[in-house]
Order: sequence, then structure tokens, then C-alpha cells
Amino acid sequence: MVAKLTNFVNGQWRESGATEYLPVRNPATQEILAEVPLSTAADVDAAVQAAAAAFPAWRRTVPEERIQYLFKLKQLLEERSEDIARMTTMENGKTIVEARAELRRAIENVEVACGIPTLMQGFNLEDVAPGIDEMMIRQPLGVVAAITPFNFPAMVPLWFLPYAIACGNTFVLKPSEKVPMTMRLIVDLLAETGLPPGVVSLVNGSKAVVDALLDHPDVRAISFVGSTPVAKYIYARGSANGKRVQCQGGAKNHVVIMPDADLEMTARIVSDGAFGCAGQRCLAVSVAVTVDEAHGRFCEAVTDLAGSMKVGYGLENESQMGPVISVESKRRVEDLVGKGVHAGAKILVDGRNASIPKFEKGNFIRPTIIESPKDDELGSMEIFGPVLTVRRAGSLQDAIAILAKSSYGNAASIFTSNGAAARQFRYEAPVGNVGINIGVAAPMAYFPFSGWKDSFLGVLHGQGSDAVEFYTDKKIVIERWPKEWSRKF
Repeated sequence: MVAKLTNFVNGQWRESGATEYLPVRNPATQEILAEVPLSTAADVDAAVQAAAAAFPAWRRTVPEERIQYLFKLKQLLEERSEDIARMTTMENGKTIVEARAELRRAIENVEVACGIPTLMQGFNLEDVAPGIDEMMIRQPLGVVAAITPFNFPAMVPLWFLPYAIACGNTFVLKPSEKVPMTMRLIVDLLAETGLPPGVVSLVNGSKAVVDALLDHPDVRAISFVGSTPVAKYIYARGSANGKRVQCQGGAKNHVVIMPDADLEMTARIVSDGAFGCAGQRCLAVSVAVTVDEAHGRFCEAVTDLAGSMKVGYGLENESQMGPVISVESKRRVEDLVGKGVHAGAKILVDGRNASIPKFEKGNFIRPTIIESPKDDELGSMEIFGPVLTVRRAGSLQDAIAILAKSSYGNAASIFTSNGAAARQFRYEAPVGNVGINIGVAAPMAYFPFSGWKDSFLGVLHGQGSDAVEFYTDKKIVIERWPKEWSRKF
């Protein structure tokens, strides 16, 4: 019997009012791991009401006490890390090594949020006028929510949750219906910390849950990570309802490879960046732009690496890359590659129609490399699969012009041994995250996860001080205590 998942509301796992359930499949085997409810607006309302009821007492809990729950959570995450990583691999498909690394980045955000007694501090100035002092203090918003994607089931929710509750908010999470089981484990650990009921809730579901969160009058802020079309929808609807909204959208990340780069090392780094997590990450390397004579040696090295990569079930230690998330995703990626070839691109490594022994039913695509001589759909669209496009440029300026044409602005990197070239790239690249001899420019938890253009909608990003700003309101207090009002003793 396959388990039917439940929602976590007011400190308890509760059955949803859903009439429809979706299977949660292991993308490597097609085994049904569980069934996830498509919860209703009434389920969302129950979670939000519980969060709203919990807020007054939680807001009055001193920050030093609030973070004690996060210290306990960190310890539990460390102790149960292998169980969580294995669950991530089973429902998402990434390798166990990648799942462990994801959880490590998630834990880093818990650690940073433990600094809230310092991070949340305001400032003051005496005597802004004679006898008048002024101060800025931060106060929590109330009930906040996050809508998170399938590609990082543990890390992305923890971009938001620790900061939100450490700042004194109560939090409602809607995880991806494709990967709901990792956060179920983590929410169980939160419950073990003794966190008061209602401070964190989890509601499974799809668009109906999203819309209910966007429309609910008691939800003050929404955080989202996913595709750009959905990000624009959430940003528009949430903002129209007066909510504070941050939306991390899609990406088309370029790397520029200069002739003076260490091309063998660069090829290894770019290969990891393009094919790690089966290309299903918002910082995946999508386009490699080779400058001048870098082209030939780089292509030779990266195609050798792609062709030799071990693709298989993520729980097998020798696997270097797992499957994509679903049959539909596999079909979409392979169709896009076909369109690119039809438009004139040349396939250097063809990963379509992969068949993995013992896992023939899995959603596997082997690493794929395409050389494209021009701007085309494949070079501009987010593929979200293990596909690397290679393009030529005559100069660094030409390479920057290629990436500047993209509607996305999540990340870009340069590989060079020339400091002047690196500085020019850092200065001119129109993206939010820049790597210098780094393939995947993933900010540490104490820096904001930036993004420009269609890769981000909002003002304040996730992680670090931006998260504290996002989850608090500033209040200005101006006070005067005239001497004649003072009681004389």
C-alpha cells in the first residue's frame, strides 16, 4: 500500500481535504514512493489561521530563544543527514553525493539565521534635535509563505524558513508536489525541536494551493523559486494583493573561456557545472562561449569528459549523474535538442535515447553537447537538462555581447589567467552572480542569492542580510522626554 502524504498544520500531521492525489515517482525507477494530495483552499486557510494564531506569542519570544530551535534543528539535520540525502536522491534523482552537498548548503542557512540577534538589530541617533532621539527597529511581518521547486528539495526551502522564523514570523511552506518527502522529513525534525505549534506549517498541492496563498489576506509575504513564467504570475498576483514578493526565476547561464585559461581544468569545471544534477539547477552552465583559439582544445576536452561520464541511479556510488525529474521533462529536453539540430546546430555528444542497464524505465538523458553557430531557440531558452551549447566569439567584448542578449541574468563566469580580462567581465557582465574561474557561482549563505533581468522579480533576494530585510518591517521611533514631565523623586 502506497502511503498518502498529509499536511503539517498547528504542530500535527493532518489529512488533507483533497479529492485528488498525484504519484511521487522515483525518476530512476518509476517506483511510486507515495501519493501527494492536491490540497484545497480550505487546507491553506487552516494552515494560515494556525500560523496567525501562533504569531503573537512567537513574535514576543525573544530572538535568543527563537534561535535555540534552529540550533537544535542544525544538530538534528547533521544526525539525520544521510536519511535526508537518500530521500532527496530517491524522489529527485540526483546522485547521493549531490544530495549530501545540497543538504550541506541548506544547513549553512540554518547556521547563518542563528545570528539573528545581531542581524536583526536596528540603529539609533541621539539628539536629532535638542532633546529628541530617533531609532530604527525591525519587527516581523506576521504570516509568510514560500513556494519551492523540485530541483533542490532541502536547500531552497531552507533559503527562507530559518530566516523567517528567526525574525519572529510564522511560516507556511508549499513544497513541489514532485518532491514532497524531503521536507516532510525536515519538518518532522523541526517538530522534534519542540518548536511551538503553528510556527511552521506545510501544505502539499499544486496551483490551487499557490493561488490560495497569493490571495489569502493574512499572508504578508511570498517567496518563490521556479521558472520565469510562473515567477511573473506569482509576482503579479501577489503584488496586486499587497504582498511583499521575491521570485527567483529561470536562467541561461554563460561561461566565457579565454585562450589563456587552463583549458583542461576549465573543461572539468564546466562539465561539472553543465551536467551536475542532470542540468536541473538555476546555476547550471548552459552556454560555453569560447574566445578565439580556445575553441578547439576546450571542445576536445569537454566532449571527452561528457562521453565518459557515468550515468545511473543516484544511490549507486559510481554514478556521476542521475535522471531528469519526469518522463515529460525527458521528452521536452530531447525535443529541444532535435529542434536545435534542425536549425543548424551540430551535435558533438548526443545523449538522447539513453538506456541504463537495470534502469531502462528511468528518465535518463546522457550528457549532450551542441555546437551552435548563431543565436537560436536552443541558445536562448532555459533547457533545464544536461545540455551544453558551445558558441564561438572573436574577443572578450564579443563574448560579453552574446551573454548580454539573453533575457536572463542569473549567473555568468569567465575562465582566464588575465586579471584585466577578469575585471572587465566582472564590471560588464549583466548578471547577478559572477564567477571568476568558478563554474557555478553559488553564493554562500551569508551573501544574497542574486539575479537580474528575467531571472529575478523583486528587490530583496534570498539568504543573508537580504532575507532579514525581506522578513522584517522597519519602524522609526522619534521620542522626546521633556524634563518637566519627569516625576521628581
